Amino acid sequence: MSYRFLDHATDAIIEINAKDLKEAFSVAADAVINLTLDQDKVEEKENREFVAQGKDLYYLLFSWLEEIPFVLITEGFAIKRIEFSIEKNNFYEIKAKAFGETLDLKKHNFKVEIKAPTFYDMVIRNEEKVYMKFLLDL
Repeated sequence: MSYRFLDHATDAIIEINAKDLKEAFSVAADAVINLTLDQDKVEEKENREFVAQGKDLYYLLFSWLEEIPFVLITEGFAIKRIEFSIEKNNFYEIKAKAFGETLDLKKHNFKVEIKAPTFYDMVIRNEEKVYMKFLLDL
């Protein structure tokens, strides 16, 4: 389970290798959180529930990458960790609970605001292991 940031002049390109889909989405969340703030400085004092949905894995990842910054930036909630489940019926759905505290720009070392995820150059390979690559507009 790992992620790394690939070189890009103005945006963030993140590449993930994981054992399965759940781990890949978990790593994606950690990458987004750590791009935004110092996750290790966040305390678990409260929680927030949220949902991400998509007609396929690409749309699910896009929705996931939208929801996490929404909780971080718009709701002002610094995330320490996320518990979630992934379900597939007629569409994919992630039901999540984020644990953390009210965002404090200095305490949590706020770094950068993510404007939006993109579908540009998005890759998901769900084979023996899972590989993901995605770009975030900063």
